[in-house]
Amino acid sequence: MESRAKAMGHAIHPMLIVFPLGLLATSVIFDILYLITDRTGFQISAAYTIAAGVIGGVVAAVFGLIDWSAIPSGTRAKRIGAAHGIGNLVVVILFAVSWLVRLSRENWEPNAAALILSFAGIILSLGTAWLGGELVERLGIGVSDKAGVNASSSLRGAPSRGA
Repeated sequence: MESRAKAMGHAIHPMLIVFPLGLLATSVIFDILYLITDRTGFQISAAYTIAAGVIGGVVAAVFGLIDWSAIPSGTRAKRIGAAHGIGNLVVVILFAVSWLVRLSRENWEPNAAALILSFAGIILSLGTAWLGGELVERLGIGVSDKAGVNASSSLRGAPSRGA
């Protein structure tokens, strides 16, 4: 099934997810640099990139929900899409709480809780990104009207495009 939400012929959701994913990953890099160097500025950069990543994640989620609603019920694609969406909601919440914890501290310095939340969020995002890839690359969701909404997992070998 092709995406319901398109711009200039292309699905909007996959175009948007690169921004929050990149921003949130960059915030973790800034946190690691801050921990290594103890230089002021890295923690502030991390806080700004988290804020932008959370906002971008919410915007991308709207278009993902539009596309998910078009997937036929009772299919493997619908289940994977739900896990992908719920997992990404948790990712955004983890980073948002990390940002709120930083907000209450001087110079937005991350404490252990803020760092754990961000690191857990980026680890979870690896799994949700794989699920998104499974939807597009294996099942053809958002790409083709001939999507194999019940295709087997890409971890099992050759694709099965049967419905």
